[in-house]
Amino acid sequence: MIESTLEQLCNLYTDLTSEEVEILKNVSSTLQLYADLNNAYMFIDCKMRDSEHAIVVAEAFSKSSETIYENSVVGKIVFDSFEPGVFYSYRTGKKSLNSHAVTQEGKSVDQSVIPIKNKMHQVIGVLISEKEIFKHLPFSDSHKNVSFGQEELSAIFSGSPNEMPMISDLLMEIFLLTDKNNRLIYANPAGVNFITEMSQMNEIRNQNILELLPFIQPIYDFKEDVFIFDLTVDRKNLIVKKVRMRDKEQLKGTLLIIQDVTELRTKEKELMMKSVFIKEIHHRVKNNLQTVASLLRLQMRKGFPEESKVYFEDTLNRIYSISSVYEIILANTDADDEDVNIIELTKKVSSTMVLNEIHKKINLIIQTNGNKILTTSRKAVSIALIINELVQNSLKHAFPEDSHGEIEVSFYSSKDFLELHIFDNGVGISKPKSSLGLEIVHNLVMNDLNGEFRYLPVEQGTHAVITFPISSEVVIYYEKENTDS
Repeated sequence: MIESTLEQLCNLYTDLTSEEVEILKNVSSTLQLYADLNNAYMFIDCKMRDSEHAIVVAEAFSKSSETIYENSVVGKIVFDSFEPGVFYSYRTGKKSLNSHAVTQEGKSVDQSVIPIKNKMHQVIGVLISEKEIFKHLPFSDSHKNVSFGQEELSAIFSGSPNEMPMISDLLMEIFLLTDKNNRLIYANPAGVNFITEMSQMNEIRNQNILELLPFIQPIYDFKEDVFIFDLTVDRKNLIVKKVRMRDKEQLKGTLLIIQDVTELRTKEKELMMKSVFIKEIHHRVKNNLQTVASLLRLQMRKGFPEESKVYFEDTLNRIYSISSVYEIILANTDADDEDVNIIELTKKVSSTMVLNEIHKKINLIIQTNGNKILTTSRKAVSIALIINELVQNSLKHAFPEDSHGEIEVSFYSSKDFLELHIFDNGVGISKPKSSLGLEIVHNLVMNDLNGEFRYLPVEQGTHAVITFPISSEVVIYYEKENTDS
């Protein structure tokens, strides 16, 4: 069978497995459809072996759109500085929508990137959609300023006006160049707009940069030839990079690259406030649950009919199970991380109930089968209640007073499903009786997990199984398939 170009490039330049290459081929088969649908260029990029760069392994473009690329870019190397959205998605596994990038041929585009993942939810490639910016941005006064001083810029960098490409005109950063006397001899469009706004002057060419932008005086005074400085001016957050250009120790000029990160800093503060707010909500939920539990315990100490004791204890266990979910979330070091480790949750809920049974000697066994399972807080609450009810049933009915026994909780994963097994070696049951606990389990499994709950026949004890599909809300790491489950 002849290898496709995608396969050849992946085998030559990446560490992807044949199974992962098949996933990319399936995605590649839809590229043309999405290119025509979105009137955009579509690509698949993959990280290269032993390199921080990526390589284009597939492409498609709309037949109705004008050409952004003069030539095919399949097999071309992709650099982080030109297409940061690609590498952001690789590093974080998250989407990067409507970010700016510069193409292989120096054109400015709006770029959206979606990570492509394998069965273990590891990023193996990225799907990219690109549209040229000027084709869908209306003309306005904010775009009227153009660069000046291209000849001076070329002369300082290369000695010839014809050898310097106009890449700086495409950059979103502010790009400024001053001569040895600190006169402004080059500014790209973003730089012209910035200086005009900050200085309120229209004639800026050949003016002293320190008079136009007095706040950069400390940067020019600093003796180091290369210097990076964070600056806040008129509510703008700026990162200023200074590079002095020399020829045989003679100063030729100073290059300034200024990034306006005001919007980024604002979003970071908003995200931080959001994280703090969400964490505060989790704290309040946990504290409110503990308050309810304390009220129930107070009622129990005040006295009530003996036949009601079991109902109070069942309710306390359910409250504790829900509270455990929020305790695990609050213990996460990352404030934005609301995922719950199901196995850690199972240990927390089960071990507490077993330890509270002081008149029974029960050995609790948790089998992970090589899995690390994370889920959302919503699903985690359902799973915590399910485990609570089934382990509680085993403790109540499987073992008489002062008896010994084992309760085992196991997790098995296949390609599409996750199974939770709860087994005890107690007296067993001939036929499960209807109860509030089992009704809770049935409802949660069916409605929240979209799964199935059943008992398996065993020679001794009881064996309950919950099966539910793996979805975007359930992520399994270090998956070890078990075909005997």
